[in-house]
Amino acid sequence: MNPSVLVVEDDPQIARALLVNLRARGYRTHRAATGRQALQLAADEHPDVVLLDLGLPDLEGGDVIDGIRGWSSVPIIVVSARHESQSKVDALDRGADDFVTKPFAMDELLARLRAALRRAQPGPGEPVVETSDGRVRIDLAHRAVTVAGEPARLTRLEWRLLEAFARNPDRLIGRSELLTSVWGPGYGDEANYLRVYVSQLRAKLEPEPSHPRYLRTELGMGYRFTP
Repeated sequence: MNPSVLVVEDDPQIARALLVNLRARGYRTHRAATGRQALQLAADEHPDVVLLDLGLPDLEGGDVIDGIRGWSSVPIIVVSARHESQSKVDALDRGADDFVTKPFAMDELLARLRAALRRAQPGPGEPVVETSDGRVRIDLAHRAVTVAGEPARLTRLEWRLLEAFARNPDRLIGRSELLTSVWGPGYGDEANYLRVYVSQLRAKLEPEPSHPRYLRTELGMGYRFTP
């Protein structure tokens, strides 16, 4: 069955353009004009990806992200006219997978949609990484983390960073490599991002975040995950 896309857009013209282009390429589609409709359709239809406008008439787009992320890891691509970086950071921190600014090129949006769908598919034989003391368990196939037997709630960027570590246990990973793989090619010098998110991961995973056991800093070089 072809993938299904939930289009959350209150502008009828933009919504129609998206729906026509998606259907022409074989996607099954659903459309919501409000945040509440989006949450209901997401729960009822279980789409494979969500295209979400932030400026909805009833709810903030960030609240829709929160509502979906409370129970689902479905890819969410924000499609918004908001250009300021804080809107992008907030949407990504709350669990969006990508951010496309209006006006957008349809081909680029469709390419990002395909990429999000590929990332959402677990690869064959994806491993489970567990720390030697059994405290932290990282299930790469299902994008799930437990700490001391309890589910850990991570933001999308926290998960991407932890995934990069889990796929490279005991390896020193340079700061630029981590920034580029998690945030993208334009962020190789933003070391402050990395410090903040590694600190957040330590707070959620480490027995003593101020004396990290798993996520170790290699001064002047990068980080090493030692499960």
